[in-house]
Amino acid sequence: MNIEQARFNMIEQQIRPWDVLDPAVLSLLAAVKREDFVPAAYRALAFVDTEVPLPGGQCMLAPRVEARLLQEAKVQRHETVLEVGAGSGFMAALLGHRAQRVITLESRPELARMASENLRRAGLSNVSVREADGREGLAAEGPFDVIVLSGSVAQVPQALFDQLKVGGRLITIEGTEPVMRAVLYTRQSDKALSKVELFDTVAQRLDGFAEPTRFHF
Repeated sequence: MNIEQARFNMIEQQIRPWDVLDPAVLSLLAAVKREDFVPAAYRALAFVDTEVPLPGGQCMLAPRVEARLLQEAKVQRHETVLEVGAGSGFMAALLGHRAQRVITLESRPELARMASENLRRAGLSNVSVREADGREGLAAEGPFDVIVLSGSVAQVPQALFDQLKVGGRLITIEGTEPVMRAVLYTRQSDKALSKVELFDTVAQRLDGFAEPTRFHF
């Protein structure tokens, strides 16, 4: 496999047609080596339009979904980002190239170790991996400019909204199969959030983010 040709084809045939047109995002996808974040057994799938398997039955988001979420989050160089669901560390690596600081939470020890090692090899000293349950976020380190949930949720926990700065954005994939869509929340004030629906997709559920709690009165 010609890796650089495969990377070029991924960008031009999968990512750009999915309305990812930000030149900075496209340049970053060309520069960050996705294949280094894919388990060796699945290296041939690194640039394919599919979710790549990870240990424990988890998976990486498809490249076009990662790219679109990255573009829509509009991360700036001065910002601090919290990611929930480190997986192999690839999205954290992309975020790390755009933000001042990234903390990524991963509840599965094997994946936390994998992400840490991949990020270390990639030389990203401004990205740290924490083995933690992402549902509660990381209030001690917040509030955050951007929160990225790298997977799907039935609904976003209030604890995560509470850790957004005014002007901060939270991006995730929300809903229940077969109907899910990527959404962007923005904190307008201490008490107000806006919500924009971005695009329809389906993604694996993040650990612990099951169906919404049903209240009985």
